[in-house]
Amino acid sequence: MLYPKKPLAQTVIQLCKAKNIQHIVISPGSRNAPLTIGFTNDPFFSCYSIVDERCAGFFALGMAQQIESPVALLCTSGSALLNYYPAIAEAFYSDIPLVVLSADRPKYLLNIGDGQTINQKDVYSNHILESTNLKLNFEYEPAIIKSIENKQERMLGVKQELDDENVTKINTVLNKAISGNGPVHINIPFEEPLYDTTEKLEVKPKVIDIEVRKKKIDDFFIQECFDDWNSYSKKMVLIGANQPNKIEQQILDELAKDNSVIVFTETTSNVHNKHFFNSIDKMIAPLTEEEFKELQPDILVTFGGLLVSKKIKGFLRQFQPKHHWHIDKKKANNTFFCLDKYIEATPNQFFNSLLPRLTHFVKSDYKPFWSAVKQIRDEKHQDYLNEIPFSDFKVFDAILKALPGQSILQLGNSSAVRYAQLFNLNNTIDVFCNRGTSGIDGSTSTAIGCAKISKKQTILITGDLSFFYDSNALWNNFIPNNFRIILINNEGGGIFRILPGDKNSKKFETFFETTHNLNAEHLCKMFNFDYVTASNERQLKAQLKTFYSDSNQPKLLEIFTPRTINDQVLLDYFKFIK
Repeated sequence: MLYPKKPLAQTVIQLCKAKNIQHIVISPGSRNAPLTIGFTNDPFFSCYSIVDERCAGFFALGMAQQIESPVALLCTSGSALLNYYPAIAEAFYSDIPLVVLSADRPKYLLNIGDGQTINQKDVYSNHILESTNLKLNFEYEPAIIKSIENKQERMLGVKQELDDENVTKINTVLNKAISGNGPVHINIPFEEPLYDTTEKLEVKPKVIDIEVRKKKIDDFFIQECFDDWNSYSKKMVLIGANQPNKIEQQILDELAKDNSVIVFTETTSNVHNKHFFNSIDKMIAPLTEEEFKELQPDILVTFGGLLVSKKIKGFLRQFQPKHHWHIDKKKANNTFFCLDKYIEATPNQFFNSLLPRLTHFVKSDYKPFWSAVKQIRDEKHQDYLNEIPFSDFKVFDAILKALPGQSILQLGNSSAVRYAQLFNLNNTIDVFCNRGTSGIDGSTSTAIGCAKISKKQTILITGDLSFFYDSNALWNNFIPNNFRIILINNEGGGIFRILPGDKNSKKFETFFETTHNLNAEHLCKMFNFDYVTASNERQLKAQLKTFYSDSNQPKLLEIFTPRTINDQVLLDYFKFIK
């Protein structure tokens, strides 16, 4: 087998293999050549070439999101690694493990005006679990540099010491990605020549195992939680973004039996029970102040990732619970400014400790009352659909109903994920959205990364601005033929028309809504996508009948909706369902 001649490159590659980091997303470059040569010549690794580093970052994110283990990103020096930053920030806030391997110039070539060079050390410092800067042994420096370096500093570059230090650093960072479930960064300097190879593996780095500390929930703490839980008749469980099949169904079913408990879920929660409240905004948007006081919980229990609904955040900040408990092994956000218990455990651990202690449910009409309200909301929802014109709202009803079961739905940010929150989905569909930073910049790339690694069919529903912003995502040789994009084109950032502001002014259209006349036809032709369109309800239903059938290339359905009525249709919806 062919190896890079540089021992440092060999060390990085061997430790990635030891940690079972199999998927390597590589953006072409020269300074990273030693690592590229090593990864691509080792059959253990699956390597992917993505030219645009921003797209590469989100492509890797989509893969890591699905396999729930680290995916590595490899780039050259200079601005290349800065283009990973949006994906790194998303991974940081969404708890997705990524490993950035950035090639760099040696230290003596930094800050002297050499080309393609920036200060790469700790470049992600505010959004990274762990980062390290590896050291290059001084034996590789030109003689002229050695002669002017401080002798003491040269002594610190003794080969074995430096090698051992690098091995420890690499182990530490890779272990952090795995145990901490988030992004890490290893910056690796390489001296020229960069392309030399050897058939001999010259390193056998020490593998440092991850320290696993199992933390048991204190019995006194559980008893304290139990006493509070059994004392209140209004408990609300609010579930944010969650990986599918992570919460034991028995726990969910037990919560559903308790009339003193309301469980609010979001589309991205991926938990299901017919007694749960799965459309938060539909439920609470029409409430009066008196009704909000009735809904106000005594105890709020939260778990999962970040929430989509601004309305639930506004409600619980104004009508705060007496107690807010958050369950998570990693962190607790004080989202509602009243957090008083951080339960450092998984939801399964906590509820399996708490629920068996319950010998009876607290008598309450909390859930029955709001279940009746929910039923009315659902009926009015259907009535509204029967009377509105063709619009974004009606489109989402049609496309969500037509989604194939046992598939993966990736949602674009802004309008797409918010509309999806208002509708019931097939329980067999897994739902994902980049809600860590809620950016529109990488939704398509993430969905393609997901589609490449998953055995299920992946469908992306996205708005026009998000799609065109990330159009380089289609410059990708790894898109499966069963991948589908539904592009809802309302000729601008329609969500801004819902927000306060003079939406009929030229400045609003230019600087907020960003109106345009673009369509995806030529992009689809360039990137070999089957392209179909719909501009009314009849065309949409006809296209959806065959859109998910087998094909020799991926497909994109572009749906054109009227730009100026979508906002009013949505605003009137919340009035109508009251």
